[in-house]
Amino acid sequence: MKIAVIGCGAVGSFYGARLCRAGHEVHFLLRSDYEIVKRQGVFVRSREGDFHVHPRAARQPEEIGPADLLLIGLKSTANDQFPSLVPPLTRPGTAVVTLQNGLGNEEALAEVVSPGQILGGLCFVCLNRVEPGLIDHIDHGAVVVGEFGRPPEPRTHDIASMFRDAGVPCQVRDNLAHAHWEKLTWNIPFNGLGIASAAGKESFIADQETALRSPCLTTDKLIDDPDWARLVRDLIREVIAAARALGFNLDDKLEEVQFARTRTMGAYKPSTLIDFERGQPLELNSLFLEPLRQARRSGVKAPILTKLCEVLQKLEERSHPRKR
Repeated sequence: MKIAVIGCGAVGSFYGARLCRAGHEVHFLLRSDYEIVKRQGVFVRSREGDFHVHPRAARQPEEIGPADLLLIGLKSTANDQFPSLVPPLTRPGTAVVTLQNGLGNEEALAEVVSPGQILGGLCFVCLNRVEPGLIDHIDHGAVVVGEFGRPPEPRTHDIASMFRDAGVPCQVRDNLAHAHWEKLTWNIPFNGLGIASAAGKESFIADQETALRSPCLTTDKLIDDPDWARLVRDLIREVIAAARALGFNLDDKLEEVQFARTRTMGAYKPSTLIDFERGQPLELNSLFLEPLRQARRSGVKAPILTKLCEVLQKLEERSHPRKR
């Protein structure tokens, strides 16, 4: 299978490298990492076993041409690049799988390619891109795939089998939107509070100014500290309440499931926290603001999520002040 990968950070590089190792023709669309990956390939350090592959490197999507499968690992902040990046890599039969976090990514893709070509892939994995061409796989790695706005099709199961054959645990879900909300029960508290911790617990007190006070907390510190752990639990419950109001019957057990998953990660820094520390734009809309909008439209007030969004927006404004 000819596979193109755009957004070759930690997620795109890891899953692309797995598929390359399984024997597929994998093309990476690269910018700053182009020279190193073209010369040295991609190294993955993993407790499941280190490996090294040589995907085909390209600078422009036209160099790759239409693929059988397009994997999108871009941050959702780069969705405005879809019109220039996606069309040269697709034809009517191309399956387009977004591996992005949050809500609204499939809808953004549907403005560029036919909705019938789009699938969502939710990655439950702890990864970091240590340097160009070097990925550190820390824990987990499973993928959930589903069709955008449709039940699974034969190709859905084919793609899942392809991932499994590459050593990636993969399940097919009947309802992609339901799966998105399940993942938000981890992403919202741990990505969000990891960043907000830089402003201190005081940031969740209404009359306290939001300002940088301390380093961001890793996942282990969030669950070990009683106050932060309580906020994590409150956020998980609010996400579950919002999902249920929207018609997705999330299980109460997700609260303990997410804590159990997180305990095995150790001192992990989620991708959004790393973006914040590097001064890069945050995925505010897809991960936090859109879920909050949907919660409110469904009648769920979500006060902790509301406060979290306020804190994150203020921290983002401090990092990237708007030009007047």
